Amino acid sequence: MNFEAIKSIYVAEMARTRRTIMQSVISPVISTVLYFVVFGAAIGSRISEVDGVSYGAFIVPGLIMLSLMTQSLSNASFGIYFPRFTGTIFEVLSAPVSFLEITIAYVGAAATKSVIVGVIILITASFFVPLEIQHPFWMVAFFMLTAITFALLGFIIGIWADNFEKLQFVPLLIVTPLAFLGGSFYSINMLPEFWQKVTLINPVVYLISGFRWSFYGQADVSLWLSLVATMIFLGGSLAVVHWIFRTGYRLKP
Repeated sequence: MNFEAIKSIYVAEMARTRRTIMQSVISPVISTVLYFVVFGAAIGSRISEVDGVSYGAFIVPGLIMLSLMTQSLSNASFGIYFPRFTGTIFEVLSAPVSFLEITIAYVGAAATKSVIVGVIILITASFFVPLEIQHPFWMVAFFMLTAITFALLGFIIGIWADNFEKLQFVPLLIVTPLAFLGGSFYSINMLPEFWQKVTLINPVVYLISGFRWSFYGQADVSLWLSLVATMIFLGGSLAVVHWIFRTGYRLKP
């Protein structure tokens, strides 16, 4: 394993974050805080509690996961797409660096950025509502697994996309709606029985449910089902990345 190569790519990606800190960190944090203020204040005044948890505190895990997923996707997709767009990716591919090392560096940098944003949001939310983390180990586990999984998915999107419009298509028109419909701001038990069953098709439900359980011990689906679904999602993303590098899909002329 060429750790120097991984470090070089990782540091370069993190340096780009420092140059665009307004877009990379401050902007998503402000957007999430606005969600929290609007939904927590406007809807929270009408819904006092959900499953024994105040509504303001209830939506915090969902907001963190929403930000974590979208930021991991955006950071990873742009991180690999921009070198392809400028042609510098061929310098990386021609260097004595394995495909595994390239993936670790880009995905690791994207996941790190989204984790930083998620931690800032968690700390900020603690000033608005009383937070309780009953299972810190599982909180960190779902936090990291989600960041890595969606960074891998963003890596795939960045290689698949051949223009900036496609780069934004999946995060804006697929992942964000799935997050909103996956229980970010409500419990799926509040839905009619038919729609509860339909909602279980949404893979984001399992991520948010497991993460919320780590806070309050309340979940829409069982912990183990959430964990299995997350691992399947992670394994599928790894399999696709492996196939991309094995075949050279959109990486080789």
